[in-house]
Parts: sequence; C-alpha cells; structure tokens
Amino acid sequence: MSGSVKKRTVLHITPPRDFDLARDVCSYGYFVLMPNYWDVSRQKLSRVFEFVDKPSACVIDQVSDRRLRFQFDRKLDITEQKFAKTQASRMLNLDVTHGEIKAFHKVDPRWKKSGKGRLFRSPTLFEDVIKTVTSCNVTWPSTVNMNRRLCEVCGRKTESGAFSFPSAKKLARTRVGTLRGRCRVGYRDQRIVDLAKLFVKGHVDEAWLTDPSVSDDEVFKFLITLPGIGPYAGGNIMQLLGRFSRLAIDTETIRHGKSALGMSGTDAQITKALHAHYEPFGEHKFRSYWFEIWQHYESKAGPSHLWERDLVSKAFTAANL
Repeated sequence: MSGSVKKRTVLHITPPRDFDLARDVCSYGYFVLMPNYWDVSRQKLSRVFEFVDKPSACVIDQVSDRRLRFQFDRKLDITEQKFAKTQASRMLNLDVTHGEIKAFHKVDPRWKKSGKGRLFRSPTLFEDVIKTVTSCNVTWPSTVNMNRRLCEVCGRKTESGAFSFPSAKKLARTRVGTLRGRCRVGYRDQRIVDLAKLFVKGHVDEAWLTDPSVSDDEVFKFLITLPGIGPYAGGNIMQLLGRFSRLAIDTETIRHGKSALGMSGTDAQITKALHAHYEPFGEHKFRSYWFEIWQHYESKAGPSHLWERDLVSKAFTAANL
C-alpha cells in the first residue's frame, strides 16, 4: 500500500526497581565495543540482536515509568520476541535482584550511594568469550578495532544498515586467513574458530556454567581448558557468568595495585597482595575491584555515560591512564 508505515516491534520490560539504564550499561568496557553504541546525546543504547532468520537493530531506552523500551527495526515473530527478551535480560543483568545488589553494598558500602552493582555484558556467552579473547595481550584501541572488523566482515547486515556480532555458526566456518587478514585478530585467528566450533557442538554448556550447585573452582577449571583462555580470560569470563568471587588479573590490575593501592614489589608480590586485599569482599570481590578501577577511568575520562565510543578507543591507552 502506498504510504503505509512499516510495522516494527516495540517490547517493554519492567526491570528491578533499582535498575538505571545509563549507569548499568556504562559500567563495563564492552558497552563501547561493536555492535553496541551508546548514544550520549539521547542516553540510549543501540545494538543488533541476532535471530535465526535475520538480525534486527534495536534502540533501548528507559521511559518515564522506569520500564525499558526496545524498539526494533522490523517486526519480530513471537519466538523472536521471546528470544529478544532473553538476550536483553542477560545483557543488562535484569535477573540480578535488588536483594543481591543490597548484599554487595553491605559488604562494600562505598557503592551504595551510586547504586553500582551490575556489570554490562553481551546478549550471549559466545559474544562475551570472543570479546574477552580480543581483549587479551593487546591495547584497548586494537580491541575496539578487532570487534568492529568482526562485525563488519563476519556479521550480518540489518535492514537499517547496522551489523550484528557474528554467531558461533558463522565464525566456525570462517577461514582463519579472513580473521587474520581482514579482521586483524592476529594470533587469535585459529583460537576464535576453535572456540566457535566448541559452542556449535554444544561443548560449552552455559546452563552448567551458571548452575549454583556447580562451584566457582569447577567452572574456572573448565574455562581455562578452552582455546585461548588463560587465567586472566577465565577470571573475566567468570564475572560475565555472574560469578564475582575471582579476580581477573592483568597489567591493568597490577597498575591499579601500584597507583591506587600503594603496593610495591614484583608483579608476583603485587598479585599476592591484591588477592589478600580483596579477599574480605568474598563472593563480590570482582565487583569491588572493578568499580575501583572504573572510578579511576572516570577520573581521567569523565562520567562513563558521557563517553563517546570513537573517542574512548583513543583515550584508554597506557599513556593516558
């Protein structure tokens, strides 16, 4: 019909009463990695969600009654709507209750006034794992570029022209040479393909990894058997699974120990001191550590909800931090 308006799906989700979109999205560095885009002027999050048939771009904001609104660029069927809510809940940690955040604030009252407690992550565990692999042994600008290239080269394009993060199925059949040459992932090329194949074959069971009856030690022991996943990456994936009892120690953590906590000695000595320092925070120790280091970043770059994605890729370098 001439002049007809294209039908698009709009979903609403009621989050926990303490949820704040700007604070809880802009809480972890992955919010500035494609396909995520935080619109500073409108305080809205845009990204592409993957579905079996085709992807869809979505704009997320928090409306006046505190509900979250998801505006997709096409009409989603019932199955896609259900999957979209599952992905959104994981990404925004909507299953984390107000009670859990209160328990964290009881252990570490420094963050009670700000309400900080949730950490942004990806809609899928697979995306989180690949983003973690692309953040190891590399500068932040390179991490930003790798994720941009992965989306533009291997992702699918939506009707509105945005790119999705490539699925495990897509990366499992991507040539190693494409990942190295066009996506510029360096030595990670084969590891990314191998990881994707493990996800496709069902060897990475998120239900088991998030099962409360499975100990953190068991989960960590499994994670470090995966291609390209060492102690740092394993610790980081732990927190992306909602398990905060383990630190993810890298050069930034050592820097934080020296500059913010006044620690000295060899890296091994500082690492030991860091574990002792955060031990009192128990199952919340990563949260306490992360919000400390995030506070340092904000002291250099300003409030995170005002960070422009393209500028952050240049600001987060060793020279500036």
